[in-house]
Amino acid sequence: MNRPQTSVERRQLNQRNFYVSGEAEAIEKRGDDKGTAENWLRITRKWLAQESKSGRADVWLGWAMVCRLFLTAMQRRAAGDPRVWDDLQLYARDVTAQFPPK
Repeated sequence: MNRPQTSVERRQLNQRNFYVSGEAEAIEKRGDDKGTAENWLRITRKWLAQESKSGRADVWLGWAMVCRLFLTAMQRRAAGDPRVWDDLQLYARDVTAQFPPK
């Protein structure tokens, strides 16, 4: 028999469902890749603002470094060297599989 969910478990499930439904809506409106990217950017902007308001201003430096890394990977790939891009994609898949957003 299943036990009732705690409030924390319900909140986590509801938040996960919100992420999934938001992503599905964005994909429906904008297409698969672009919709997914825009959905996660929207969620990231929300979290950046919350973290900053909570006094963790280093979140902006971290976000800037992630953006610089992504730009570097795209530029290296465009220049004919896909190693950084491939490593970034592999690392991102591994981390998000091990620690999915809650």
